[in-house]
Amino acid sequence: MSPDRVPTPRSLPGVRPDIARMEPYEPVVPFEVLSRQLGRAPHEIIKLNANENPYGPSPRVVEALSRFPWYHIYPDPQQTELREALAGYVGVPADHILPGHGADELLDLLCRIFLMPGDRVVNCPPTFGMYAFDALLSGGQVVNVPRDDDFRLTVTGIESAVLDSDPPPKLLFLTSPNNPDGSLVPRPVLRRLLQLPVIVVVDEAYIEFAEDTPTVASWVPDTPNLIVLRTFSKWAGLAGLRLGYGIFPLHIIEHLWKFKQPYNVNVAATVAGLASLADLALLQQRIEAIKEERRRLFAALRDIPYLQPLPSQANFILCRVHGRSALGLHRTLAERGILVRYYDKPGLRNTIRISVGRPQDTDSLVTVLRELVT
Repeated sequence: MSPDRVPTPRSLPGVRPDIARMEPYEPVVPFEVLSRQLGRAPHEIIKLNANENPYGPSPRVVEALSRFPWYHIYPDPQQTELREALAGYVGVPADHILPGHGADELLDLLCRIFLMPGDRVVNCPPTFGMYAFDALLSGGQVVNVPRDDDFRLTVTGIESAVLDSDPPPKLLFLTSPNNPDGSLVPRPVLRRLLQLPVIVVVDEAYIEFAEDTPTVASWVPDTPNLIVLRTFSKWAGLAGLRLGYGIFPLHIIEHLWKFKQPYNVNVAATVAGLASLADLALLQQRIEAIKEERRRLFAALRDIPYLQPLPSQANFILCRVHGRSALGLHRTLAERGILVRYYDKPGLRNTIRISVGRPQDTDSLVTVLRELVT
């Protein structure tokens, strides 16, 4: 044996069996990888597959990041300035607000502080995949209550999943607008579900794109079992910097402060978040531009005979594909440098989801879709 070689132990600990059995989460392929795969320069690719903001961040973000002098100093673990700015934005006292390294981190924290191995959560697919993923990471069990064919919540099914279980599930995850179809949870439905003995987590990642922005963040201080999650990824164009936040009842947030990593939000994300909140007029103009383009895209998709677009309150439109393969359509568009999301699983058979881009992106997409009409 070489004198520099470390002897290998006869046996090593194994990972948890449930983790070993888990399927990995499948994120969207990174942009630079797609560029190499397609043989196209990034500027030649129309990326409509990840619900990103096509206009990017506010110019004030770039300026603030370039001027910030203290990247070598640890960030404020309390995120005091950011929380105060967010309080003004959402209209809820700062004591109820906790920023995170994206809303995904807050989902993970919630599962870890509430779930013991075997504890249940209620999930309502088709929906965002991270709810089930994080619950399983924490050793939880996922009770799926599928939506109906129109993506509406099966309210009686949720009630049965909570009330007929012993012990009852601890968390109920809802997305409003829902990903991937863009539908809102009606307020009367949410009020009914909040009467259940379960913590209701409402993910409002896309709420800025909804008509009249019907957020329920203001309900949180007076509703002990309601949590609302938000993000800067979509409306503010900060997906790459990973900045989210949650609005929590005080009896829950006190435990999150104990549990989270001290420096979970980096200084670049904090600077970008503050600069975004200082430029709301411009970012609201961009939100309105995306909403207007959503209306134009929806009308154009309705004229494509093999597509059935669904009304959406988010920055994307889900389409059922009829008479041809959605996977084939997805591949054909990719060959032309246009990237959309493809699904073929329960509740999402033969569908594509198209993010709302700029007007020129819509024009290029629709041109190709019309060429494929036979």
